[in-house]
Amino acid sequence: MGNKKQASLFSHVVAILFLPFNVTVVIPALLLFFFSNEVSWGLDMPISVGVISLGSLLLLFGLMLVVLTVRQFATRGKGTLAPWNPPQKLVVSGPYQYTRNPMISGVSFILLGEVIIFGSWALLIWFVYFTVVNYTYFIVKEEPHLEKKFGEDYAEYKQNVPRLIPRRKPWQTEEK
Repeated sequence: MGNKKQASLFSHVVAILFLPFNVTVVIPALLLFFFSNEVSWGLDMPISVGVISLGSLLLLFGLMLVVLTVRQFATRGKGTLAPWNPPQKLVVSGPYQYTRNPMISGVSFILLGEVIIFGSWALLIWFVYFTVVNYTYFIVKEEPHLEKKFGEDYAEYKQNVPRLIPRRKPWQTEEK
């Protein structure tokens, strides 16, 4: 049992390092290194403190969403966030009760927080590119795959939970 749990933990760590870590840390760091030289859009105090605080709140909210979704994938879905080891069960609990893709929303919030904190046009372009490409992928590729894999369960979920703008109240369903 110990080796299986270690392998599962290893799968999660690899998936996190390859996907959200690269998107939210490595690529932004490279963009800032090559294309930016100021923080907080070059604003003066105290406005810059407010801007950095707002960016930090968005970043922390996004990080919380990513952590919660990874946890849901592991505990409820019996898989990882990676396409090579996806959840085996449909996850409709936690943040998934409010929106169909809180993982991408979480990463997008992290990126938007970085844009606001660093005031970088390169990061703004990266945020827009990442968000548009991922939501397009979700619509074109992932949703049809989930409909095929989970059938009526996913169709009901899709009908009740919005893709992007979260519900005000969590969607409740009987877990199977």
